[in-house]
Amino acid sequence: MVTFDVQDMTCGHCVGSITKAVHTIDQGAQVTADLAKHRVQIEPTKSESSQLSDAIREAGYTPVLIADAEMAVGQSAPRSGCCCR
Repeated sequence: MVTFDVQDMTCGHCVGSITKAVHTIDQGAQVTADLAKHRVQIEPTKSESSQLSDAIREAGYTPVLIADAEMAVGQSAPRSGCCCR
């Protein structure tokens, strides 16, 4: 299981965009998003965390691997999201 903190994930459309991005590199991956916590959990079938992060970043978001996110407590990413700026 790979968990990302994605502070600029602000709505259901964002979740869909991130899910689609992950599935472009790993069709069998299970993606679970928690909008309230800005967390995305992925159970990959053939991808590594760096590949998943790159895919989410290419979709326009700022993923931070959860271990890294816990170190950066207090530092918030700019909220851009897709349509809920």
